[in-house]
Amino acid sequence: MTNLEMEQFITEYGREIYSFCVSLCGSRQEADDLYQDTFLTALEKIDRIDIAGNIRSYLLSVAVRLWKNRRRKRAWRRRIAQEQELNEQTADRITAEEMQDVSVLPEERILEEERLNAVRRAVSRLPDRLRVPVLLYYMEERQIMEISEILRLPEGTVKSRLHQARKRLERELESVLND
Repeated sequence: MTNLEMEQFITEYGREIYSFCVSLCGSRQEADDLYQDTFLTALEKIDRIDIAGNIRSYLLSVAVRLWKNRRRKRAWRRRIAQEQELNEQTADRITAEEMQDVSVLPEERILEEERLNAVRRAVSRLPDRLRVPVLLYYMEERQIMEISEILRLPEGTVKSRLHQARKRLERELESVLND
């Protein structure tokens, strides 16, 4: 693979990978770092990447691995140094307005925005083991087999986690989505 091919992949998949990073991290600042590190890692391994394979899935798996490593390191540091983390989720969240179509009536947009925010909050409250497969399946529209490869889990485990996540989300969002 050449640098020119890597540029093409950044152009083609960059927006999707960034959006996934924001959903995974919960803040734009962390997502920016994760996004950059994802493509830097891919660039470092440019000679080993099979361009005939699924590059998008490869980039998603790199992002997930980097994110897991960061969380693990952060948890380890907290245990050692007892440091406090700032809650960045409120300041840097993607607003629903950025994702909405302006041709929709204001009332409909407000209702849809409330539903969307409720779903986002519910998904963000899921434990990581359930949240990551949900993001990959629904946001990135990856198939079970690809999620299995990205997370390095058996397909049955991915299916089970998606099922558990759906049940939790259904219970939590029942009143919001039935209105």
